Formats: sequence, C-alpha cells, structure tokens
Amino acid sequence: MISLEAYNEIISELMDELPEEFFQGLSGGVVVSETTAIPDYAQGNDIYTLGKYQVFSRVRQITMFKGSFDRVYPRAEEEEARTILRGVLRHEIRHHLESLGGIHDDSSLEAADERDKRAYLSRHGAPDGPSA
Repeated sequence: MISLEAYNEIISELMDELPEEFFQGLSGGVVVSETTAIPDYAQGNDIYTLGKYQVFSRVRQITMFKGSFDRVYPRAEEEEARTILRGVLRHEIRHHLESLGGIHDDSSLEAADERDKRAYLSRHGAPDGPSA
C-alpha cells in the first residue's frame, strides 16, 4: 500500500502533466480524501469510487479517494498506482471540461457513467435507482 505522502505526490505530478487550462474554473481544486467512498447504488462492498467530480454552490471540485484506492489496489506499487490514478484523474478532468462546455448528451462521460451504473444494477438484479 502506498503512503498518503506518495499518493499526494503522484496526484500532484499527474496534475502537472495536464495543461493549466484544464483546471480553469475548478475553484475547489483537486483534493485528496483518505476516506473510502462507496456509491449509494452499490449492492454491497463490491464497488468503490476512486475519484469524483462535484459541483456544489458554484464550487467545482475533484476529490480523489485514497481510502477507496487502498481497498481496490492494496498491493499497488508506485508505478502501478501512477498508471491507475492517471486514468482516474483524467476521467474526472473530462467530467469538469464537459460540464463547463455544457456537454450532457449521449456522447458525454456523464452518460457513459450512467450506462455503467445501469449495467452494474442489472448484473445485481437491482432496479434502477435515482441517478448518482
């Protein structure tokens, strides 16, 4: 399991890989939480949220959940963690950019995440719940 310090350093380095313009409007920045996040629609402890883009009270923020990362990838070394977290951070940055651009159609990441959620619920025999 990587340390909190290493996790924070990796996130910082991954942010440096991206153009500064991608972070415009992200007034809450990118924060690291040590908590474990489980989606409200989860049917058990079999799915975790590694990152989340949120807009609240006109604040746009990305939260990266180290606790969830540790649960899903407890044996990840730094290079593997870097590869995984690069994908998670870029996923959340795409949510941010699409939100700023007003993209909410079927081609959006928001729509893809909703399809993934419905597929998960279908596999678990659960009815579709409220959108997360």
